[in-house]
Amino acid sequence: MNSDKERKDKVGAGRPTSTFTRMERVPPLLMLLYLGMAGIGVLFLILLGAYIHTRVQSGLPTGLYSFPRFFSLSTIVLLSSSYTLGQAARLYREDDIRNLARCLGATFILGLIFAGLQVMGWRELMNQGVYFRGDASGTYVYLISALHVAHLLAGMLFMSGLFLRVLHISRDGVRTLLFIRNPYRRMQLRMLSMYWHFMGVLWVLMFTVFLFFY
Repeated sequence: MNSDKERKDKVGAGRPTSTFTRMERVPPLLMLLYLGMAGIGVLFLILLGAYIHTRVQSGLPTGLYSFPRFFSLSTIVLLSSSYTLGQAARLYREDDIRNLARCLGATFILGLIFAGLQVMGWRELMNQGVYFRGDASGTYVYLISALHVAHLLAGMLFMSGLFLRVLHISRDGVRTLLFIRNPYRRMQLRMLSMYWHFMGVLWVLMFTVFLFFY
């Protein structure tokens, strides 16, 4: 049997783990999520950059139209949904499946409200005479907002499946125990939380840009 000294003297012993080694340890689904969020982030940064460039080049003064109040309300709703989903990890650790189901359900409803408020914001834009096929900067507002809603709805689709599963297993003690001890379910909840918070941060960034340049 090798001594402790011999194990320490092995080649590479005690060296910090390389970046590639850490990447290899990341589950494939989680890696796909990271890549997906990176791609989404780049897409929206490009669109925001194009919007700012178009808005500045138009020469129109800011504040020409009042900023849609429904966009402001939707921001509050989305931040509230991030808070409710933020409780999911704690409820999972505490084996509180019933409240975890309520948490997911509340977040889903808030997501629907957010999407509805975005639609109301678009109607408010049209009432002001800002149309999708009108001024280019107005087109970007519609496009960026609609793409964000579409990506959020994709997350809600995944959330609905997880919610129904949690709601189903919450009625059975054995299934609850299996769910809690399943690392795949833990990873699913982690991925959902990461994606949802990421979409929330993206919207806050876009909302801030709209406030300054609209």
